[in-house]
Formats: sequence, structure tokens, C-alpha cells
Amino acid sequence: MKISHFFLMSSMLVSMPSIAFSAEPVWKDTSLTPEARSKALVSAMTQDEKLQMVASHYAVKNGPENSPVLKGALGGAGYVAGIPRLGLPAQQITDAGLGVTNPNNGRPGDAATSLPSGQILSGTFDPDLVHEGGQMIGKEAFDRGFNVLLGGGGAVLVRDPRNGRNFEYLGEDPLLAGNIAAAQIQGIQSQHVIATAKQFAFSAIETNRMKVDMRIGEKEARESDLLAFEIAIKQGQPGAIMCAYNKVNGDYSCENSYLLQLPKKNWGYRGYILTDWKASHSTVKSANAGLDQESGISSDTKVYFGKALKTAIAKGEVSQGRLDNMAYRIVYSMMRIGAYDNPAYRSDQPEDVAAHEAISQKIAENGMVLLKNHHNILPLSPSIKKIAIIGGRADVGVMSGGGSSQVTARGGNIIDQQRIRTWPGPITYFPSSPMKAIQALAPDAKVSFAGGKNIQEAVDLAKQSDIAIIFATKWSAEGFDTANLELYGNQNQLIEAVAKAGKPVIVVLETGNPVEMPWLNDVDGVLAAWYPGTSGGPAIANVLFGKVNPSGRLTASWPKALSQVPYPYIAGAGKIAVADTLNVKQYSSQNQAVSSVNLNEDGANVGYRWYEQKRLMPLFPFGYGLSYTTFKYKKLSIDKNFTEDQHSMTANVTVKNTGNRSGADVIQIYSKMPDGSPSRLLGFKKVELNAGETKTVPVTLFPASLSHYVPEKHNWEIMSGNYEIFARPDALSHEGLKTTMRLDQIDLPD
Repeated sequence: MKISHFFLMSSMLVSMPSIAFSAEPVWKDTSLTPEARSKALVSAMTQDEKLQMVASHYAVKNGPENSPVLKGALGGAGYVAGIPRLGLPAQQITDAGLGVTNPNNGRPGDAATSLPSGQILSGTFDPDLVHEGGQMIGKEAFDRGFNVLLGGGGAVLVRDPRNGRNFEYLGEDPLLAGNIAAAQIQGIQSQHVIATAKQFAFSAIETNRMKVDMRIGEKEARESDLLAFEIAIKQGQPGAIMCAYNKVNGDYSCENSYLLQLPKKNWGYRGYILTDWKASHSTVKSANAGLDQESGISSDTKVYFGKALKTAIAKGEVSQGRLDNMAYRIVYSMMRIGAYDNPAYRSDQPEDVAAHEAISQKIAENGMVLLKNHHNILPLSPSIKKIAIIGGRADVGVMSGGGSSQVTARGGNIIDQQRIRTWPGPITYFPSSPMKAIQALAPDAKVSFAGGKNIQEAVDLAKQSDIAIIFATKWSAEGFDTANLELYGNQNQLIEAVAKAGKPVIVVLETGNPVEMPWLNDVDGVLAAWYPGTSGGPAIANVLFGKVNPSGRLTASWPKALSQVPYPYIAGAGKIAVADTLNVKQYSSQNQAVSSVNLNEDGANVGYRWYEQKRLMPLFPFGYGLSYTTFKYKKLSIDKNFTEDQHSMTANVTVKNTGNRSGADVIQIYSKMPDGSPSRLLGFKKVELNAGETKTVPVTLFPASLSHYVPEKHNWEIMSGNYEIFARPDALSHEGLKTTMRLDQIDLPD
């Protein structure tokens, strides 16, 4: 009996460790790759849990179904419940084109920092600074409990200067847009928050965006918008890609197999593709095309990735492997970016608001563009005695763009009560007053304000002042395009009248797009401040007074008139679903919007390449921007290393600051192709130089910009011949330096 008892106890002891000290599940083993962990986690999911992963619920209070926020949801744009038994956190999804939004939730802490608009982000020509901005909004998202941002990679090329969403996008050149988007994506995701490249693809206009068909050839597509996305996705590796509302070559973007398979099969993309809200149109077609997640399902919309997907799998119309892959891609993004191991939560710790707003301000100061500075009227002297501030609500704030990217600033936004207040409005200003910032920099000056509606009052104030600074605004938002390039209301008349008052006039433009300037020759200075973000007031003042030397450059060409652009007329442009005093009207059966756009009109020659091809000179070209100092290029040479395994190029540019102020220059390298096709941006670098200082700056060049896509071969090639390489102050300038580089034909794999 004693022996038996001993063996029984030994047996129990042997078996106990496997019960009391069982190993963690494979997917929690951080020593394994994200791929291995994700596969193990998905294999442990039930069918219903997999289906749960591939559809997000509309999560905003007072949403389309007018129901409360789902239990567990923070109230952002979307929500996918977590799976606690697997340690998988919920997907808390929020809009974040330029900063963290949390619409209609009404909770303390919803306010956040807004970056300046996309024209400023890209206009810095500084990926490192944009990365810093991405880190900031990624941290703010994480601290509010969000782990998926619907933003960070707006790589749609700016083809038309009326697009209501251009203020979210990053310019007309694929190399610049792709690199800036990649930097912002990387910054966001460094905070364990998924960033989203969007809108994929060809959202060149907002008019009739739910149906319009954007038609374009494969070669033209790959060398333009898709090249921008390719760079952003390969370099930035976003956790998510958002497909767009519009059709592309007859198929909706979110069920377009060519578009959805391209990143996965050709660019090595391993994350997931989700729809924009209400951009789903099918179950079987979209799932088999490569869509991974339907966004924003609610009781008032048809759901395609719920019961319908489960039935389609049961019938064999969609394979089980496809569903497994959909779930895997979502889990993989959460694993790789750290959203699984570092769950986001609403932090009660105080934020470093000053530091965050300083980042936004620094970006604004580095991306605003000085368009005119007649007789060096700028920078202003702090000893100036009387300053007239006119228009643009500059006494209280700066304008922001509307729609899903609208951020709520700390202290609350300022709402225009007289104009559109429903979505995509309301027309909103951030409470960052340029007038107050100007007063701080000129403490001994008398600074007076006139609203601008009464033109005579503004003229009288200007006559009594030493200088007049006019703030002109034009609101843009997603969901509609403006009908023309005019400033709204009486602003042109206001500027022309004040310009005749006999005093120097500076115009500060807060717009989402270029505008016509019939008064350009009559004013002394023009600063394109775009939508300058939640610290826009001090940023504008610092540039005007020279506390910061302007170094921003245009990232979209500024036409003289609509007659210069590829699509002078867009049926329905300027009309949204609400009537207001901006002269926009409701759509009706008698008022049909554009149904298709032939993007082959400009094709791959977007922006400055269009102007070069057509031998037109825009008002201001891509890359243009003035400074308070001057720069001269002294020497240009090219180092290239083209072997079977490596293709690299560097331009070495010697540049001197020939002025008496420190400042930054943007070195821009362009190439003229051997076949005579328009020039292309090859590389860029922003460099700081003290007065009189000379530097030789290495600028990394991108062979992709020398390449042509060959549809018949399904690859890229660099044609043989002589390439003229230019270091220019802008895309169309005849100034700068030139050298020649000979290349033999090189085939590059897709």
C-alpha cells in the first residue's frame, strides 16, 4: 500500500505541472514573428469570430440609425468588438485625416490638435518633420483609446484645383506625395496605432463621388496616382488601405479586383483593405476581389459582410480560405504595429498640449508659401505703428476644412452661424487668432480690425494705418467641389478697394485650393497660409514678421484660370446636398452631376507635367515659393550605381545662401526624359543655411521617377538615352543648374 501510494503521488506530481503551468498560447509569444502569431490566433477563432472581424459598426452617437453608441465603443467612426478569450482588443476606429476626430461623442477630452492641411504638410518638403507630426497625432489617438486612424496617407494626386478634399491630399507629384504619406504613416504607427492610406484610388473630384467613373489606362494609372500609393505603401507599410467611393474603369473601387489585388500581389502588402463608409456594393464580388473589411454597418444600410458573407461561404461562392485571409490580414496589422501587445486606452494623464501644438505650428511655419513680396515689404518690422487687420475672422481664429477630417480644437471651435451648418459643415474656425499673435509681436503698434463686409469701413481703416493685412478665406470640404476659383462673396472687391487706399497691402489666403487673384498686381505681398491648423495664428504672425523665414513650396500648380486645367468644366461642381449662402444647391433629377471623367486627358502628366506638355505657364508652378533670403546653386553632379541588384542615384548640389538672413531652401532635382516626355521630380531635400553659408548637399534620387510602366511586359523599364538632370527652384523654372546622365535600358520588376 505504501508503494502504491508513492507511485500514485508521483503520478500526480508528474501531471500537475502541465495543468498549473501551461504555456501561453502561441499568438502571445512575442519572440515569434507577427506572421506566425497571427496565423495561430486566426486558427483559434470560431467562424463567427472571423466574421465579426471583417465588418465594423457605425460608432458615432446620433449616427444614421439614431441609436446610442454601441457598448464598448468610444464613439469614433467605427467599432469592432474585441475577443477577450484570445486577448484581441477591440478595433476603436476614428477619422483622422489631419488629427484625431471624435464626432458627436461629447466626452471630455475629445478635443485634439489639428495638423495644418495637406498642402502645408507636403509643402514643407520635409518627411522628417511630417513624421514628427504623425507621431503626435498617433499619440493623441492612443491616449484617447483609438487604435485605428482613418488617415495618415492621403496619396490621391491633386488633378483639379476645385476638389473639395484637396486640403487632405499631398500634392500633384507621385514622388513627393508618396514619400510624405509614408513619413506620416510611419509616425502614426510608431505609437502602436494603425494608419490608413486613402482614398484608393483616383478620387480626383468629389462631385457625384458615390457613382462617378474615373477612367484611365493602365500605364497612365501606374505612373500617376498608383505610383504615389505604391511609394506610400512600400515605404510606409500602413496597417490599412481605404478604398474609395468612386468607380475606376467601370467597377467600384471597393470591388475592383485590379485595384485591390495590386498592393497584395505586386507591392508585397500584407495589411488589410477596408471600405470607406457606405462604399460597399456587394458580397461575393468584393470579397473575391480582395476587400477585407466592410466599414460602418448600421441598421439603415444593407450589410454585405454579415449574414450575407456567411451564406456565400456556405454556398461556396466565397472560399473559407478567403475569409481566413481577411481575418488574418486584420490581425496581422494589429500584431505588427503593436496594437495587440499595447492596447490603446483612454488615459487620464495630462497631455503635453504645448508640445503638441508647437509641432503643428512648426509644420505650418515650414509649409506656408510666400507667393509675392514686392519691394521686400515683408518681413514686417516690430516697430510698425498702425496695423489694419481686415477680414477672414482673423480677430478670433483661422479657417479649417470640413467633413470627416474636422478636428475639435481645445477651447471649442468657432462656428459660422450664417452659413452651412449641416454635414460636411459646419464652416469652422480654430480659435487661434492671427490678430492676437500679430499684437504680441508688435506690442507698441495700434492693431485695429474691420470685418470686411463693409468695404468702405475697411478702406477707411487702411487709410489710417501704416499697412493693411487682409485675410481672405475660402471653405472647402469633402462631398463637393467648388464651381470655380473665385473667392466667395465680396472678397475680391474688398481687396481691390483696399489696395487703392494708398497703403501697403498684404493678403493672407486661408483656402483649401488655389484661387484666382485679379488683384495680384495691385497688392504688395501674398502669403498662402492654406488651412494652418490649431496653432495657425502664431504661425502666420511669425512668418509675416520674419521670426521664421518662409520656406514652404507649392505642391500643386496654381492655374491662372480654369481654362488652363485638364477638366475646365465638371457638371455639378459647386453643388452639395444642402442649400446655403455659398451659392450651392441641392442635387435633383433635373440637375445631373458628372457621371464619368476621362483621366487620360492628363494621364500620367499631372500638374506641372501637364503645363510643360501643353506649353502653358501657370500663375505659380509646382515647387514655387519665395524666401526672405536668396540662394544660388554652384555645382551639380550625379553619382549612380546601377547594377543587376542595385539601382541608386545621388545628386550632389552645392548651394550658397547669398542673402543676409538664415533660411531654408528646398533643393529640387528634375529630369528631362530622352523621349521628350515632360520633366519629372527625381528627388528633393530641404537644407538650412546661415547667411553667407555654402553647403554641398547629397539628394537621394528615385529611379522609379525615371521609369516607364510597360503594360505588355507587366514591369517597369528605364529607357536608354541621355537624361538631362536639373537642380531648379521650381518645376518649370529656367534657372538653376543642368547636367547630363547616360543610362542603358534597365528592366525593373513590378
